[in-house]
Amino acid sequence: MPSIFSRIVAGEIPCHKVAENERFLAFLDVFPLVKGHTLVIPKQEVDYFFDLDATTLAEINAFAQQVAGQIQRAIPCKRIGVSIIGLEVPHAHVHLIPLNAVGDMNFERPKLEISPEELAEIAERIRQA
Repeated sequence: MPSIFSRIVAGEIPCHKVAENERFLAFLDVFPLVKGHTLVIPKQEVDYFFDLDATTLAEINAFAQQVAGQIQRAIPCKRIGVSIIGLEVPHAHVHLIPLNAVGDMNFERPKLEISPEELAEIAERIRQA
């Protein structure tokens, strides 16, 4: 059964896309820690991040670096934090999180509730950055 992220790649489930190329997709987390929290995924479904081949690992990091720059230009923050957890969805993914404090990366705190309209506006700001 395809992961939710594979279903997003296939267009079966909508997302708030911020960047895409032939191999990778970046979209807003719908349960973000902070505004602008973005997920970067390979379009190929691989469960564990470190099971990606070396070339794909290098390329996803380069893609994430570009997306992080867009986020930082669009969302007021000091830095973009990076986290790879891999327990919540069986599809390799990178969390890019705008940071103003260390606690902004605490995955145990309650997630923000952001309307679809505001998510769409945030995604547009990142795409334009």
